[in-house]
Amino acid sequence: MLRYGIFHLLFFVVFFSIGAVALGVAVLCDDFVQYCRNRHLVKEAEISVHRLKSLNADYDGLLEQLESNPDLLKRIAPITLGTGPTDPCAIYPKARAEELAVARKALVEHAGEEQTDASIPKWLQRCSEPPKRIALFIAGAGLILISLVCFTPEEDEPKS
Repeated sequence: MLRYGIFHLLFFVVFFSIGAVALGVAVLCDDFVQYCRNRHLVKEAEISVHRLKSLNADYDGLLEQLESNPDLLKRIAPITLGTGPTDPCAIYPKARAEELAVARKALVEHAGEEQTDASIPKWLQRCSEPPKRIALFIAGAGLILISLVCFTPEEDEPKS
């Protein structure tokens, strides 16, 4: 008789816990989706902050070089401002529009690799659809009812 009691308890725990999880997912599905979206936005913000810190460090290094070497400013200024080169012995390469477009595309692709995909799991996307959500709720409620009706321990009848 003890063996049947253990099986009843085991089946009760399994059915009830699966039903409770199904009910919980059905009820809290919108909150889970919002949590995943917020987590994704936080990751994007951290990536942006990291990229900005990297750019600040690069610009700080460039400013230090410009302060320490005044000749560097004389070499960079004509190219930056778009005027002709002042040094007749120096060779300044000219980039064509196609080359600049290819370089820009490479930079944009590299920046896009750091971005993460929207991290909403596929199972959560499927569960958030209204018909599937209703079915999940009904299935969870059914499992809980089955566990309560069929697998609750029998009460001992008092012997008189």
